[in-house]
Amino acid sequence: MRIRAVAPSELPLLRSIERAAGEPFRTLGMAAIADDEPPSLDVLEGYRAAGRAWVAVDGADRPVAYLLADTVDGAAHIEQVSVHPAAARRGVGRALIEHLAEVARREGLTALTLTTFAEVPWNAPYYARLGFRPLADEDPALTDGLRAIGRAEAAHGLAAWPRVCMRRDLTRDPV
Repeated sequence: MRIRAVAPSELPLLRSIERAAGEPFRTLGMAAIADDEPPSLDVLEGYRAAGRAWVAVDGADRPVAYLLADTVDGAAHIEQVSVHPAAARRGVGRALIEHLAEVARREGLTALTLTTFAEVPWNAPYYARLGFRPLADEDPALTDGLRAIGRAEAAHGLAAWPRVCMRRDLTRDPV
């Protein structure tokens, strides 16, 4: 699996990947998640231009998954990771996350963080298998920036289903 920066011409494809990746939420009664609009082309371009957007590509160099990241309170925050269902269950998401971990280490960041659905099998349980731990409300690692992200997600309607913030501390060696 090859991971590289997103090319400008690929931004519309990222929206298609996210729409396809959202479809399985329908089977869990989460049609609103499946129907949620992907980030706009302008938002995606902002991540691309900042060097915070990567794709995993197939043998023909066509993106099959992508990851967007921010820096939040000294950690690399996974804003979005989406894998096209045709490429699922092949370690593509893990490869993107490990790529971000290496970038974060080089930048001197201390951890990876994300927010996700607590009870969706390919969300929190998956991330736990990748070394992420849930952050309780009283955990000092649940920073003001992460709390603000949680509030913004709740305002967007995501709190209709149980959510969790998760963190994976970074060491010199990958997990």
